[in-house]
Amino acid sequence: MTPEVGLRLPDLVVTSTSRQLVQYAAASRDFYEAHYDLGFARSIGLPGVILHGLFKLALFGRTVTSWAGPDCFLRELSATYRGTDLVNEPFRVAATVVQATTEEGLHVVTLELKGVSANGRESTFGKAVVDFATA
Repeated sequence: MTPEVGLRLPDLVVTSTSRQLVQYAAASRDFYEAHYDLGFARSIGLPGVILHGLFKLALFGRTVTSWAGPDCFLRELSATYRGTDLVNEPFRVAATVVQATTEEGLHVVTLELKGVSANGRESTFGKAVVDFATA
């Protein structure tokens, strides 16, 4: 696989449920009330229950590895969080190839990742680097 710079991956759109966030909280041991308690979230000025930042990072990883397939190696995955996203609202991951090189027998692909809130605002930004065998 040698994708071209500018290639846009298929978007991943996830509308998470309260149940998924509680499951994620248990798995990650992140029980901050803003991720499951509507009253608490509103009491601290949030519009509703918010997604975990690392949950959004996991969706970035899922987007990349679903596209790249089982023979890839995800070398790097990172994100910065610039806004909140709410439970029961769609969160879309958009990914674009920004660099594709060959080094030491591997195709190395760098992707720009964006998380987009239900209102269309880009709330999360990231990067992924994926290795593919050149065979």
